[in-house]
Formats: sequence, structure tokens, C-alpha cells
Amino acid sequence: MSDPIPFNRPAISGRELAYIEEAIALGQLSAGGAFTLRCESLLQERGGISRVLITASGTAALEMAALLCDLGPGDEVIMPSFTFVSTASAFVRCGATPVFVDIRDDTLNLDERLVARAITPRTRAIVAVHYGGVACEMECLAQLAAESRIRLIEDAAHGIDATYRGRELGSLGDLGIYSFHETKNVVCGEGGALCVNDESLVERAEILRDKGTDRQRFLRGEVDRYTWVDLGSSFGAGELACAFLCAQLESAARLTEARRARAGEYRALLAPLEAEGCLRLPATPADARDNAHAFFVRTRSGVERDALRAWLGAVGISSVSHYVPLHSSRMGEKVGRTHGELPVTDAAAERLLRLPMFPGMTPEQVARTAGEIRRFYSRSGRPGTDG
Repeated sequence: MSDPIPFNRPAISGRELAYIEEAIALGQLSAGGAFTLRCESLLQERGGISRVLITASGTAALEMAALLCDLGPGDEVIMPSFTFVSTASAFVRCGATPVFVDIRDDTLNLDERLVARAITPRTRAIVAVHYGGVACEMECLAQLAAESRIRLIEDAAHGIDATYRGRELGSLGDLGIYSFHETKNVVCGEGGALCVNDESLVERAEILRDKGTDRQRFLRGEVDRYTWVDLGSSFGAGELACAFLCAQLESAARLTEARRARAGEYRALLAPLEAEGCLRLPATPADARDNAHAFFVRTRSGVERDALRAWLGAVGISSVSHYVPLHSSRMGEKVGRTHGELPVTDAAAERLLRLPMFPGMTPEQVARTAGEIRRFYSRSGRPGTDG
């Protein structure tokens, strides 16, 4: 058997260890040091964002965003069910009810037409999840949020270095979040960032990140000591993680282009199967540029998806399904509400298979993976569908 092809392998850009050594030499390893500030500046400059706060995880950034929305029992937050649990749990922690809305069949992002129908007097926010680094229809969602006087939050956990109409994802809503988990395009093991685009929220965001204290005012010399002023937590990331992240951010364009090259190869090799109706490939609208965070296929049935996954696994190629829809989870049924039927969500969860994708992946590995998929579909008696 050929060497196994992993689903993901975190990339090393070259400066990580040097920056970690530098962070140690500087003598501050807790949050808020020199590398924290460098990462925040890099993200602010590239995205034109008022304030970026590095956090310990994307989940931590989402929890800060929820706190900034001043939510409580009875409040509702519209979001897709086809997303990671943190998208919902951050708001449930504040007492709000997630309202699950179906997704578009092309991008697997929130269906903006259904969002409009799901807004009620209790709605306080919309969470736009940019699935796979492909932008939601942000102009429409921003208009809906403005008309209803509710917050628009971008869950851009997949979205670093992707754009909508030329603007970076994370810079378009009132608030946005990134994840730097090891499976993302830019990584530091575990890490995240809160993007604050509404300047009226900046000061409180800093307080929440600093455990509910006005420490930033103290560091700016505005008060002679800092104290507890709000409900926050230890949301910051340590300097060693930020040192690693800084090297990654400096190489982000190169890492993303490597992924885009592999995605282009996948697409060229698998396009004939899509033309034959065997499977579907990812779609990116004309006004968006994705970051090739994920490359996946959608099969004709769940049975076929599972068979294809087993076929690839048998030859050492790792592939994975994705989210169990939140509306069908035990907690989702308990604390959430579903707006109508979610047929696209259910079909995507049943039929989607993510293929290996990472910056160090070689064209030969892409060709081998695509070749095995073609072999699967070229067997005598092609797999059928189960509806």
C-alpha cells in the first residue's frame, strides 16, 4: 500500500520556533505581550478592522461576542444548524435560544431568504457562518440586521484570508470571530480572535477579555490601578501560542495559495464525475473568493457516501464527514428551536465527505485521492442512490 494520506497536517511556515524563543527571551508568557499585539495588528491591518482581540480559541471569541450582545432568557439568535456546537453554545450560555434555519444548496451557508422569515420581535442577532471559507450573502444579511436593529455576527472560524466583494471575512458584521485551531488555514494549536467592527463595543470587549477588569485603561495610563468592572473571563491566549500564530499570519497568503492550488487540482480531476451526476463539488459565488479551507464532495446518498469513505480508507486515504446538525442533537432539541423544515441541512450532513486538504499536500496526493474516487465510480455496477 502507498503511504497514508492524512486528512489534515498542520503547516509550519518557518519562523515559529524562532518567535517562540523570542517570546521566552522577552520574559512575558501570559496573555497581552508583544506577540499578542503583533498578531492583533496584523489582523487589523489586513482586514481594516477597528479592533482585533486574540483569544484562547474561536469558542472563547464567540462567547465574548455573545456577552457583547447583552442577551438573556427569551432572546433569540438565528443561525444555521449545519455548524459546530460552539456557534450555538456561546449564546445558550447567556440564556438565549438558538433558532436553526436551513442553508443554501449551493454554498451550504445560511439561506438569507429564510432568515428574513425567521426574524421575530425576540430576535437579537444573526450569526452568519461562512462554511468552508465561502462567504455568506452578507449584503442581504446586513440589510436584514439593520432593518430589524439586531446584531450581525460572523462566525468566520473557517474564513481567514477569504473575501466577500473584496472585503475580508470577519470585517463585515458588527462582530466577527476567527479560529486558529490546528485544522484551520492559519494555526497555533488552539487559538482564536474576536473582530470588533462596531467601535462602540471596543472598550467593553477589552474589559471582557481582561477578566472583567479595566486593565487596558490602566496600561494606557488612564487610571492608577485597575479593578473589576464587568462580567468577563480569562479569554486571552498565552504568548507562546501567539508567537507561533504570528509566524503563521505572516505566511498566511502563501499557505492559502497552496490550499487553493490543491483545490484547483481536485476540481479539475473530479469535474467529469460532477458532469456525469455522480457527485457535487463545492461552489463559490462570483462575488466571493474562498480560501480553500475545505474540499468536499456530496454524493447521491448517505449509503454511497459511507461506501466511498470506506473505499478511500481501505487504501490509506483519510476522509471525514462533517457536522451532525445541531437541531437533531440532544442539546439542540433541548435548548433550540427549528424554523420550519431543514431538508438541505439534513441532506448535506448525510452526503458530504471532506477530502484531505492541507498546505503541505502534494499534487501527487491530490491525484491519488481523485484517482481512487474515479475508481470507486468506475466499477461495474455503479453505486446507486437511496433517495
